[in-house]
Amino acid sequence: MVKIAIIGYGYWGKNLVRNFFSLPHCTLYTVADADPKRLQSLKSLYPGLNSTSDIESIFKNPEIDAVVIATPVFTHYTLAKKALLAGKHVLVEKPMTASVKEAEELIELAQKKSKLLMVDHTFLYTGAVERIKHMIEAGEVGKINYIDSTRINLGLFQADVNVLWDLAPHDVSICFHLTKDLPYSVQARGISHTKNGIENIAYLTLNYQTSLIAHFNCSWSSPVKIRQMLIGGDRKMILYNDMEPTEKVKVYDTGFEVNSHEDRTKIIVDYRIGDIYTPKLQTNEALTGMAGDFVNAILSETEPVSNWKIGLKVVKVLEGASVSIKAKGKEVTL
Repeated sequence: MVKIAIIGYGYWGKNLVRNFFSLPHCTLYTVADADPKRLQSLKSLYPGLNSTSDIESIFKNPEIDAVVIATPVFTHYTLAKKALLAGKHVLVEKPMTASVKEAEELIELAQKKSKLLMVDHTFLYTGAVERIKHMIEAGEVGKINYIDSTRINLGLFQADVNVLWDLAPHDVSICFHLTKDLPYSVQARGISHTKNGIENIAYLTLNYQTSLIAHFNCSWSSPVKIRQMLIGGDRKMILYNDMEPTEKVKVYDTGFEVNSHEDRTKIIVDYRIGDIYTPKLQTNEALTGMAGDFVNAILSETEPVSNWKIGLKVVKVLEGASVSIKAKGKEVTL
């Protein structure tokens, strides 16, 4: 039985508490938050659950096996480091840290302490992403040529990170989960329409040595909420629309083939327009799957799906994108 403490009872922390509270093979030992009002809200929903405003007490408590961190990104490194030094397993909300240097230090420390370090990239546990990954690994989609992602909405504006650090981890982590290719560089453009200078609209491109290219559109300034990803293979193409209540994944037996021609000014393109079908998906809550994977990885000493490797790759992309934005879209090598 894994005894777990959760630090942070904000928007995401509430979801984590709900899942770990009812999860088998673990006990939610305590929840910590610096805000007394949040702790009062916690007590009204979970009367018998321990809570504290003394975060340091969690690291000193030998009863606690693992710490779940659901706090702002600039606190991730400090809290995770304290937990690892205290001999606790760590699950940290995305993104792992605010810099590559911090992420690499945590990874080294986790390995030194023989403790699990996992990042909460929840979308990797959705039925849609699991199904798409299965199709790709089975060769049904063919070679992936492009990934085109859009994640836009009106808000929520953040005061500590820009829109890429807030939204892009979802789709960048999916991209790394679905493909084995690694980008060699990033390019990003962004703009701020607020006085604090934090970008609320941004476009990110991952460049690969292969034929793959990945593009991500993120915005807090859209009148409509769109969460979709196009995955173009040379055999089939997939539309993943997370806003669809039932048919989140549509598979298109559609494509094209360019035939060679002696005259390079002419091209002959054969288009293929085939059937469209919607595969059946698992409907279990993704966050429950993520929480269960964390507990199982601790008990079985196995690597979780959302491991530190994906977490580090995401932070590398975000850090490179930040440099590129400041340089007006200059290509940044990873």
